[in-house]
Amino acid sequence: MRELDVVGVRVEMPSNAPMVLLREVGGSRFLPIWIGANEASAIANAQEGVVPPRPLTHDLMVDVLAGLQHRLTAVHITELEGGTFYAVLVIDDTEISARPSDAIALALRVGSDIFCAEDVLDVAGIEMPEAEEDEVEKFREFLDNVDPDDFVTGEEPKA
Repeated sequence: MRELDVVGVRVEMPSNAPMVLLREVGGSRFLPIWIGANEASAIANAQEGVVPPRPLTHDLMVDVLAGLQHRLTAVHITELEGGTFYAVLVIDDTEISARPSDAIALALRVGSDIFCAEDVLDVAGIEMPEAEEDEVEKFREFLDNVDPDDFVTGEEPKA
């Protein structure tokens, strides 16, 4: 198993399909997992530290675990079968099947580690050398901060 960090939630264009992007700790592979919009929101909110006025499902699960004096010790992304990723929650010494998106949302809320099976990373991981990663991040930053007015030159387009 290889440890992963959550880079964040992205939207793939032009399909507008949300994904969570994970990065191999100490490596150069990224793991994109396409997820639903609700799960994307749950992951993004956890990353940003957003606390809802009333607990949502993932927050409730965290409260239930704490109330029962159990601890989510890790999340393992275990398989990739037919384009579908599978994961388990490691609660104390017990493994419980879960969708990776839900498992990641929980892990972020409690600060537990996320791991991926080496064979899953071998198949679905995307190699990105560090220099390229820096360029991609700079471009994302540019896109996040660009304003359409930045491209106005005052000249009419030629027909």
